[in-house]
Amino acid sequence: MGSTSSAEREAARPAAAGRRGAVVAALMLSMALAALDATIVSTAVPQIVGDLGGFSVFSWLFSGYLLAVTVTLPVYGKLSDTFGRKPVLIAGSVLFLLGSLLCALAWNMGALIAFRVVQGLGGGALQGTVQTLAADLYPLKDRPKIQSKLSTVWAVSAVAGPGLGGVLAAYADWRWIFLINLPIGALALWLIVRHLHEPEREAAAHARVDWAGALAVFACGGVLLTALVQGGVAWPWLSAPSLALFGAGLALVAVVVLVERRAAEPIIPGWVWRRRTIAAVNLALGALGLLMVAPSVFLPTYAQSVLGLAPVAAGFVLSVWTLSWPVSAALSQHVYRRIGFRNTAMLGIGTASLILFAFPFLPYPGQAWQPALLMLLLGAALGLFQLPLIVGVQSTVGWAERGTTTASVLFCRQTGQTIGAAVFGAVANGVLAARLGGAGDLDSVTRALDSGSAPEATRRAIADAVHAVYLGAACAAALAFLVLLFLAPRRFPVLKD
Repeated sequence: MGSTSSAEREAARPAAAGRRGAVVAALMLSMALAALDATIVSTAVPQIVGDLGGFSVFSWLFSGYLLAVTVTLPVYGKLSDTFGRKPVLIAGSVLFLLGSLLCALAWNMGALIAFRVVQGLGGGALQGTVQTLAADLYPLKDRPKIQSKLSTVWAVSAVAGPGLGGVLAAYADWRWIFLINLPIGALALWLIVRHLHEPEREAAAHARVDWAGALAVFACGGVLLTALVQGGVAWPWLSAPSLALFGAGLALVAVVVLVERRAAEPIIPGWVWRRRTIAAVNLALGALGLLMVAPSVFLPTYAQSVLGLAPVAAGFVLSVWTLSWPVSAALSQHVYRRIGFRNTAMLGIGTASLILFAFPFLPYPGQAWQPALLMLLLGAALGLFQLPLIVGVQSTVGWAERGTTTASVLFCRQTGQTIGAAVFGAVANGVLAARLGGAGDLDSVTRALDSGSAPEATRRAIADAVHAVYLGAACAAALAFLVLLFLAPRRFPVLKD
């Protein structure tokens, strides 16, 4: 708690408890905004491109936002430990709402992409600080309740985003996709300003911010993630732009290490990776981000191209895991109180590995209920895996380290998703090319299926490609299991509340 006395903390506790419901509502609204804006634009792309042009670069509407969120997570985590959660969350909310307003006023695709990056800069503060505040507000025994609520909000918002974006674009105007953020975000911001009160900390007044490290982390993450996101899409993997970005990224990694070693208060402190518990959770949740790409990106294509479902029905096959994930997460406390955080997470990810491995053995073409059932089971397994790790790792550090720890966990998960999209995209395209006897990618093949010009062999090729991706996801889950088995301590070193 820094220099804050126990008397100050006790004086602040009743006020915080009395206003906790309003603060939780604000956290849930903020989480909904961050989750929606990662997906809501997808179904409105035709209307946006028709109005603004820029079809060749529209993918940066998604990539720019996600890159900005990912690379700012460590920075905001350290700032929240230094200055408190409230100022960071307020600044992030204002930046997010400013970006939303500017997106609605965009006059061409370049401006819209730039303003989406501004949104992402605020979204990084929302994601990391909301998760950290959830741990600050509740003692260990009550944290599963708030975390399961946030998981529910995230899952529902992420799945509902494309549908809401399509409705607004079709029946109103695509600019409402961004304008709708303003009243919701303003309400969340007012609740935070009005009801969240943190004790004063004298140490914050003399804190030194590692701005050089923040800039280096931002540049390094931005370059490497851009190389992963655009490689194989905007240019071939072995092309000059790809090699140049990876080379620059590796050079910036060395710069980050050098700057952070010399910093008095580094943005990414070395203890994040020297402590077994935090390092193991970072790696395990990085593997979670990797494996989540298989269902979230490739299952809708499988449902439409192989099962022949309409887009809405295909979305339902994916969305069923949002039903079981929060329920399993909420019930996980009854398991980890008996067998511990590590063993509960190993039980969840071990089960997830078996479920992912079972997907390629589904009959061809099969029925929609078969992958839907697997997704329902997968959501339950991952709820049992993720929440105990987040609650557990947050409980091993004090207030002054919780923001940095939470941000490192979320950063690794986001990075895992970016790597997974690149790796599994290459796997799927490679399998397609091998099955169809030539060059080709998943997007072009599925468009041919939609137009009715592709033979049955193409559907089988798509099924084989998605099966290969699921096998890769099963390997990622097995890797997370091994990380927890050999690296994580049997009992997490939990601090007293």
